[in-house]
Amino acid sequence: MKHKFALLAILLAASVLPSLCRAQTYSIDWFSIDGGGGTSTGGVYSVSGTIGQPDAGHMSGGNYTIDGGFWGIIAAVQTPGAPFLTITPAGLNVIISWPVSSTTFTLQQDADLNTPNAWSTTGSSVTVTNGSNYVTVPATVGNKFFRLKYP
Repeated sequence: MKHKFALLAILLAASVLPSLCRAQTYSIDWFSIDGGGGTSTGGVYSVSGTIGQPDAGHMSGGNYTIDGGFWGIIAAVQTPGAPFLTITPAGLNVIISWPVSSTTFTLQQDADLNTPNAWSTTGSSVTVTNGSNYVTVPATVGNKFFRLKYP
């Protein structure tokens, strides 16, 4: 009788426990902002990047937007000592700005960094507003790189 009761208890536990385990809930938060990356330098080499970000893509809600992932749609790499170049999306255009105190610099663009001497002047007119130079260029498909060249 003891063996039958023990066997019955084991069978009952074997049939009930899996359903109890499946009844447990879990959640994965849909929101996260991942950090990391930056610039690593050594000798004459420098690498900028991010690592281990699981949620790539554009997120928005209300008045706020954020681009997550390995690199945003627009990335600016600052050269020490150079004027700060800002690149901002604006509809179907991109607005590029830099301080007006940097009048000796010329804005140049390139579509392929592997082609030597392919940099050219943007040709767009510069507008000065509130202490900054502004240039508006169309946001085209593909890569486009910008730099400020000192004569």
